[in-house]
Amino acid sequence: MMTAVRRMAALSIGASILTLVLKFGAYYLTGSVSLLSDAAESLVNLTAGLVAFAALTVAARPADASHAYGHDKAEYFSSATEGGLILIAAVSIIYAAVERFIHPAPLSQLGVGLAISLMAAAVNYGVARVMLLVARQHDSITVEADARHLMTDVWTSVGVVGGLAVVMFAPPSWQVLDPLMAVAVGLNIVRTGFDLLRRSWRGLMDESLPADELALIEAAIKEALPPVATFHDLRTRKSGPRRFIECHVLVPGAITVSRSHALCDAIEAAIAARLRNTSVTIHVEPMEEHPPA
Repeated sequence: MMTAVRRMAALSIGASILTLVLKFGAYYLTGSVSLLSDAAESLVNLTAGLVAFAALTVAARPADASHAYGHDKAEYFSSATEGGLILIAAVSIIYAAVERFIHPAPLSQLGVGLAISLMAAAVNYGVARVMLLVARQHDSITVEADARHLMTDVWTSVGVVGGLAVVMFAPPSWQVLDPLMAVAVGLNIVRTGFDLLRRSWRGLMDESLPADELALIEAAIKEALPPVATFHDLRTRKSGPRRFIECHVLVPGAITVSRSHALCDAIEAAIAARLRNTSVTIHVEPMEEHPPA
């Protein structure tokens, strides 16, 4: 059965195919390089959606002998690939814009072309909103990256349509706005691409959880610990939607194994009540071997 996050990747692929047809149709009618840049981004959306679907399929596999911690990190490879594709698209867009700036060409049928482009933007907006909701529910960086890419495409389309609407009613000399808007689109896409690459790098490098989540974890541990116990060496990382948490708990040496096990269960439950998708590893040590400094 297809999971919710994989359904979102499939939805993104379908939306990208539809908007790709609409936007290239708008470019064909108008000859606008800014509409071409918008269409090129939809081509990247389609490629990214296919990569995301493949990555989520791998990430959904259960842990096995070769991957005892599961396959969740496949999501970071997907978002990194999407970031790279976005940067390639941005360079292509800026190149096309510079060419059009050097060699101007007349625009035609802008009214029909802009209407088609707005239809494509509406499709992307609806799909992106649904995907962001599911991404938050399932804590999926892959679905979130795909959704934010689609949302960037929406605002790109709106900006391009607005600028071309001005061109449509302005003197011919104003047609220079067309390649200038394409350059602006390309620069905005560069920012999005670098942001995705940065987040993917952090995940692949096992960066610690953010400060607000660390505070929740520390509060949960302190809540579950009895007055005679303490903890140290808290370490965290995230792999896809799963959070891995490790710590050492110091207890009196005379405490039984049964009580130590119950204490660990209490800590795990306290953390799980505050953060979802957690895997907690606790090492219990006798307090007497760690005298206070």
